Amino acid sequence: MIGVATGVPYAAASAGGPYQAYQHLYQQQQQQQQQQLQMFWADQYREIEQTTDFKNHSLPLARIKKIMKADEDVRMIAAEAPVVFARACEMFILELTHRSWAHAEENKRRTLQKNDIAAAISRTDVFDFLIDIVPREEGKEDVARPLGAPPGDPLSYYYVQQ
Repeated sequence: MIGVATGVPYAAASAGGPYQAYQHLYQQQQQQQQQQLQMFWADQYREIEQTTDFKNHSLPLARIKKIMKADEDVRMIAAEAPVVFARACEMFILELTHRSWAHAEENKRRTLQKNDIAAAISRTDVFDFLIDIVPREEGKEDVARPLGAPPGDPLSYYYVQQ
């Protein structure tokens, strides 16, 4: 007989006990999340290559330019610089959201919470610079890796091959 959630025979899942069944399910989730991130970045890369309209942006260019000018050393900003920053910020937000959403789904929730974002940050090495900005909430749901999870980053950062 095959397990519905895992696709693993019940005898095999129960042979190693609940810990091994949980570990197998966790590994399947991680593989699925990794595939989703790979598809996300492939779509982003394709979208960038096909972009012809540089006039419309998701983020306000005036706000980005204002943030850039917050640095006293910045005197002049070329017109294309805020456009590139806007796209980079959008991609950053999208990836962090994907990783945060994965944490929400692991906890069987359909609402993204602050602790999901904190978990995504703590699980991804490239986001280490944000650890002090988005601190973990003590006493709330633990953002550490789940029981049975391998050490390190379960969803490594994905680089698009060119």
